[in-house]
Amino acid sequence: MSLAESAASSSASQQTPSESPASDGAAPPLHLLPANHLMETVLPVRPALIDRGSAARVKPGMLAELVGSGAAQAVVLSGRQALVSGNSLVLLNAAELSGHLANTPYAPEHVIYLGSALAGSDLDAGTELVLFVLPLQFEVQAEEFEAHVAGVPSDAQWVGFREVAARLNATDTALFIEASAIANWHSTHTHCPRCGTPTQPEAGGWVRRCPADNSEHFPRTDPAIIVTVVGPDGRLLLGGGGPLDARNYSTLAGFVEPGESLEQAVQREIGEEVGVRVTASQYLGSQSWPFPASLMLGFTATTPDTEARPDGVEVTRARWFSRSELQDAVLSGEIVISSRLSIARSLIEHWYGGVIQDAPDSA
Repeated sequence: MSLAESAASSSASQQTPSESPASDGAAPPLHLLPANHLMETVLPVRPALIDRGSAARVKPGMLAELVGSGAAQAVVLSGRQALVSGNSLVLLNAAELSGHLANTPYAPEHVIYLGSALAGSDLDAGTELVLFVLPLQFEVQAEEFEAHVAGVPSDAQWVGFREVAARLNATDTALFIEASAIANWHSTHTHCPRCGTPTQPEAGGWVRRCPADNSEHFPRTDPAIIVTVVGPDGRLLLGGGGPLDARNYSTLAGFVEPGESLEQAVQREIGEEVGVRVTASQYLGSQSWPFPASLMLGFTATTPDTEARPDGVEVTRARWFSRSELQDAVLSGEIVISSRLSIARSLIEHWYGGVIQDAPDSA
């Protein structure tokens, strides 16, 4: 029995007077949910696979000591691309990689502590992981690169997350996302916002300190809501941008503005983008999307409206779908919905109540 079922059972056995059966001619009884009731309709929580070591990484010299020990494995990132071989991230010995790249044009701009593998990950528990952010992209198989780096597989390539995400295991996915997020922050927050002085990385790469005013600056994450909007007849509203004849449709989304609650952001964004009123919303789950630095907060929302009015800027097309209409449209290739690696697909399939089959040529 779940907590929600247990609470419901308890409340049913201890009815208050307002919940007792009504006598003839009286108003119907109230059906109250238990206090703090949690609906059993949330997306599953995926366990953490990496311990980011927030306490360990603040020790001065910790990162240099770890790299020098020869015990750490390195993820290699350049721009928005990682070094990938087949269906896996390439992990190289951090000490050897550091030695190979020292005093070369390929010396990393940043070395950042990613954490240690937890039990249940695809790596041995306790495996220490660091990130090497390289200054330039270059062909991995080029002779000049191979002269400096040993152990790079012959088939290794520079690949973006979207290109490879569907093939990566859960641990590599978590590492790629974490590495992208922290690398993006370093590349866009190089100076103190107070005085403009170049800041210096500390705490294993998770803090930047201004040497002029001693202020500390931490990685930024921008909250964004992403929503399935369901009408009074149970149909789902999906939208898309770009050309009017484009086939892509997905959930609606937008950034949370200062001073807003998440629920207020849901109401505002849906109203702005498609002219639909939201009367209720429920949080379902989240997904990090570090391109550049978003945390997608998934909601489902209800509306009494049956017509949508796209704003013509962010959303140019909007359509309502019943379950059968959506599945038929996807299978026929009439529309394309979000890929399975995204929370958008999870939200859509949560509404659908199961797996939506893709068209054969997109499976």
